[in-house]
Amino acid sequence: MAKAKQLRVTLVRSLCGRVARHKACVAGLGLRRMHHTVTVIDTPENRGMINKVSYMLSVEEV
Repeated sequence: MAKAKQLRVTLVRSLCGRVARHKACVAGLGLRRMHHTVTVIDTPENRGMINKVSYMLSVEEV
């Protein structure tokens, strides 16, 4: 079976003063603080959260 694609996501802008739904998306991706990097599986659910808060993230394929 092929290995699932993964994405490396980094929070590059602060959560201060953001909309509650955007904060929830960042938390759902597993990001906790500025410059924190996590690796997530490339699924439609994760892509949706990334697209919603793309202005705060840096994303690269692994």
